[in-house]
Amino acid sequence: MSFETMMGISAGGMSAQRFRLNVIASNLANQNTTRTPEGGPYRRRDVVFATTLSEAEGSADQTTNPESPESQALSVKVVDVISDPSPLVMKYQPGHPDANADGYVAYPNVNTFEEMVNMLSATRSYEANATIMKNAKEMINKTIDLLK
Repeated sequence: MSFETMMGISAGGMSAQRFRLNVIASNLANQNTTRTPEGGPYRRRDVVFATTLSEAEGSADQTTNPESPESQALSVKVVDVISDPSPLVMKYQPGHPDANADGYVAYPNVNTFEEMVNMLSATRSYEANATIMKNAKEMINKTIDLLK
């Protein structure tokens, strides 16, 4: 696998996890939002990832040998951000301006603990990709030192 392919795959992973962290931050920031421009309370959002061929797909190695590991190098990309269809949290607060006729207010379906676990997972994935980039750079530098 070439240096460019490794860096491209890791960069794609870091970009996807950074996007995921932004969505998680949005979920946490809006966990008490009962009124949105679309109407109704905020709905938790989640990121959908998909694999994609790495950007080095068209390199010479791949065109001459389709069985090479580089021809199968996959990265990740964000394909969609979906709203969580789980039920909203209903709280009895008859004095609230967004209360329904029965006195219940619909709050977002954001679970703080779930978001924190997702945040840890995204952070660890980001760190793993950063470590791969660092190790690849060190490996290239050691190879250059050997050639001197």
